[in-house]
Amino acid sequence: MHDLQQLFIEACELDVAALKPGNVRHGHPAHGMTAQDFIDSAHACAPELCKRGAGVGDRILGAIRSTRRVVHCNTNLGIVLLAAPLCAAAQTAGAGGGELRSALRAQLMRLGPVDAAQVYEAIRLARPGGMGTVDENDIRSEPRSGLVEAMSAAAERDSIARQYANGFDDVFEWGMAHWRLGRQRYGDEAWTATAVFLAFLSRWPDSLIERKFGTATAQAVSHRAERIQSQIPAYPAREGRLDDIRATLVQWDLELRAAGLNPGTSADLTVATAFAAKLMRA
Repeated sequence: MHDLQQLFIEACELDVAALKPGNVRHGHPAHGMTAQDFIDSAHACAPELCKRGAGVGDRILGAIRSTRRVVHCNTNLGIVLLAAPLCAAAQTAGAGGGELRSALRAQLMRLGPVDAAQVYEAIRLARPGGMGTVDENDIRSEPRSGLVEAMSAAAERDSIARQYANGFDDVFEWGMAHWRLGRQRYGDEAWTATAVFLAFLSRWPDSLIERKFGTATAQAVSHRAERIQSQIPAYPAREGRLDDIRATLVQWDLELRAAGLNPGTSADLTVATAFAAKLMRA
């Protein structure tokens, strides 16, 4: 298996290994999905995402088509939307984070109407939850602009679209800072992913929750994440493996599941951060 595919799969496997309240993990299915669904999806879509020379839109549509052959639910649309430009950039960049970010920006600048049409088709195929209708660039119609323009129009209401608009700044600045801090503090990728997830959820209301349940609910979940995140420094990182904070996270996980709340966009941003970190060997 090619190294790029392996790094992507490792980031997806981390997604279901980490304790991220409200999300699927090993032994804890949720929202009609299991951890194995996510792993199967990662293996199915990796070759399309990493197809050398392919456009970003082509990678995304191919990845979602491959995913739908192995699962019948939306396991990875957000992950695929974030991973495709990173894969394309990694195949043209040299070593180092600066070169990856520069190559990523170049990939985003090249996106056009064909990419937008392919991404719209992929979104319709994946059928993500909570998608309403909007006056401009609605995914049920054909795109009237390039992909970055379409994503920019949705950036205020969708954190994944915002990455296309701001050059993945949230991933490379906010996410990566918390990844490095987590690696230093915990020496463990799963706990680092938990910390990154809480950081994203604390900073921005989760787009998936906001689409399905409204702004007030999404903000309440973010405020709870912020309170929990603020408690973490009080617990010893290496002695006891954070058992006390684990109990708090598990209890919140049960509450979110009971309410049907899934901070899925925050999880997708966490996977993108882990993937970028692995590409940069961070």
